Amino acid sequence: MARKRFLGLPPVVVSLGLVSLFNDVASDMIYPLLPAFLTATLGAGPEIVGIVEGVAETTAAIGKGFFGWLSDRRHRRKPFVVGGYAASVFTRPLLALAPGWGVVVGIRFLDRIGKGVRTAPRDAMIAGAVDPARRGVAYGFERAMDNAGAMIGPLIAAQRNAAPAQSFRHLFRNRTKTFTHACRLVMRDM
Repeated sequence: MARKRFLGLPPVVVSLGLVSLFNDVASDMIYPLLPAFLTATLGAGPEIVGIVEGVAETTAAIGKGFFGWLSDRRHRRKPFVVGGYAASVFTRPLLALAPGWGVVVGIRFLDRIGKGVRTAPRDAMIAGAVDPARRGVAYGFERAMDNAGAMIGPLIAAQRNAAPAQSFRHLFRNRTKTFTHACRLVMRDM
């Protein structure tokens, strides 16, 4: 029996879109608050904020090229995609335990390794799952879900301002649980 399609897209594309949505909600609940966490909670200066983000983005950029090449050589995409999302899902809540900015650098490094591992293989999975004439719809759906998550996450994080007694650590630990759990459930069904 064939699985039902959403927007005429295969289930794997819909699953990847949903994972992108949930992952971005969880990510963008935390990372816009990271500079304030680093400076107000951990006492780091603005140069440290720049180092943390510089390491994170450099890691993701290098990882995308390397792991895209590696997944092409191995002719396997799913392990890279699942592993990349899992790295991000499991490292992000560790920010709640970070005693200093050095640990935050390590956590951001691992999170962005996850992004580097999953991005190119995910795009290749999408390309391989649809007819070339439908790739625009497939990529558009995945990007729309990703951008929706990038919008929803900060809105949820903004609630932190409504509850000033709530610590960054509490937010990092508790508010990401729902979205990381949803992400794991969808990945399991890919």
